[in-house]
Amino acid sequence: MSKLITLLQEKKNRLCSVYFTSGYPKLNDTGVVVKNLEAAGVDFLEVGFPYSDPMADGPTIQESSSVALENGINLDLIFTQLEEIKEQINIPLVGMGYLNQMLRYGGEKFCQKCNAVGIETLILPDMPMIEYERIYKSMFAKYGITNIFLITPQTSEVRIKKIDEMTDAFIYVVASSSITGAKGDISQAQIDYFNRIKSYKLKSKLIAGFGISSKETFDTVCDHVDGAIIGSAFVKFLSSNGVESIDRFVKEIIA
Repeated sequence: MSKLITLLQEKKNRLCSVYFTSGYPKLNDTGVVVKNLEAAGVDFLEVGFPYSDPMADGPTIQESSSVALENGINLDLIFTQLEEIKEQINIPLVGMGYLNQMLRYGGEKFCQKCNAVGIETLILPDMPMIEYERIYKSMFAKYGITNIFLITPQTSEVRIKKIDEMTDAFIYVVASSSITGAKGDISQAQIDYFNRIKSYKLKSKLIAGFGISSKETFDTVCDHVDGAIIGSAFVKFLSSNGVESIDRFVKEIIA
């Protein structure tokens, strides 16, 4: 059983995940960011694979990806950086990127590398469900990798329940129909959306992301789903404060 699935079974609520961009702010910061986030008390991490043509990323994460790519980051280097710290960490790692990255790298090789460095779960927002079922599900299973699908306020109940059937870990609840980035307070419409999803009595944990940027938004979201992912706010914090201040950022969110 993967570290993430074990965590989801053992911790019932207020799960906190943080997304970070590999190779940012500096090329060799990846390992330091992972270790500092684990030490600060984050439950699991989203390891961002910088990509030149993202579909879901807002301006903050786009900018961090551009900087990381200019720094010289690539998938091989990310895997090397994670391999170097593999024995020093115990936190579950979720890889987040895009299907084209996997295809260009080679699907089998990509999964093999993820498995080797401790990435047990993948989020590929542009992965079509039908292709996952027909092509990638068996490949992922071969390497012990769990796939995460995203849902939005517009996702139909039928599709949500199909995703639930195919999910071993959690469903990524996109909190608003937009790209990533801070949006201010959580609205009543978003709360209604969370409660509607909960009313379906799904077996999977519900972890919300997109627009969660403060203790207030984290707490509000966790009142309605099982946990939340902070991305753009953390990336922005790193750009201003550096990797040495990670503990302060996390403590302000989950205190």
